[in-house]
Amino acid sequence: MMIQHSIPFSPELEGWWCVILTHQIYLPGPKNKIPFGSFDDLAINITRPDVVHQIGEYDGDPVYTLDATHILASESDLELDEFVGLRSILFEQNELFEFAARAYQVQLFLKTHQYCGQCGSPMQIIDWELATLCEPCKHRCYPRISPVVIVAIRKGSQILLAKNKRSTANIYSVLAGFVESGETLEQAVHREVFEEVGIKVKNIKYVKSQPWPFPHSLMVGFVAEYDSGELNLCDDEIEAADWFEFGEDMPPVPPFKTISRQLIEHTKRLVHK
Repeated sequence: MMIQHSIPFSPELEGWWCVILTHQIYLPGPKNKIPFGSFDDLAINITRPDVVHQIGEYDGDPVYTLDATHILASESDLELDEFVGLRSILFEQNELFEFAARAYQVQLFLKTHQYCGQCGSPMQIIDWELATLCEPCKHRCYPRISPVVIVAIRKGSQILLAKNKRSTANIYSVLAGFVESGETLEQAVHREVFEEVGIKVKNIKYVKSQPWPFPHSLMVGFVAEYDSGELNLCDDEIEAADWFEFGEDMPPVPPFKTISRQLIEHTKRLVHK
């Protein structure tokens, strides 16, 4: 079971350290890996915290996360060079992504829940679970998780791929969108597909899920079959979309560790059965 709780800080605490700075994580050279050892082994100028948040275990040792917002700017040039973006870990060092993603989401939760959203009083961190509590009104908060449906759509031997307008890379992927209040996951698939590309789908089947820390999503992956309609792209969301055969004419797609690529590969296997 994944451990997520707060414990009193001690310089002697030993384990793996996920040090988060906004959307980046500390991977010091020469190994460029999550560092292991005591807090003092980090050799980084951050304010010593009152508590440390344990987010799991790796090889039998605890994994902790720290917020590096309070780096001493006058002495931080080298240290800042050793912070890398979460996306670069996903693309280049996939084995680190799970811990990096979890650490980022924990720090985001703590940063955005310092005060009670109900009465405005300061929130207290609970020491036996990852949650905050308002003592005056007893309002309790847990990390936010935003479900997103993501679906690969098949039409005969073709797959529908689209390029999102907000994407800075020339990558085509499958369709995705946030689940709205009161919707089932299947209803969200139907709605998102119709809103983004104007077609209807059928035979929706769940495949797998993936936590996605941009900023706190849970990607719920499906495959579906084309039912009816012509492509009619949403101007606000989709820059381009089309049906593609699997082969050399496929456009650039996401890397293998992403759920979007895994749904593409899953659909490819269905086509080639």
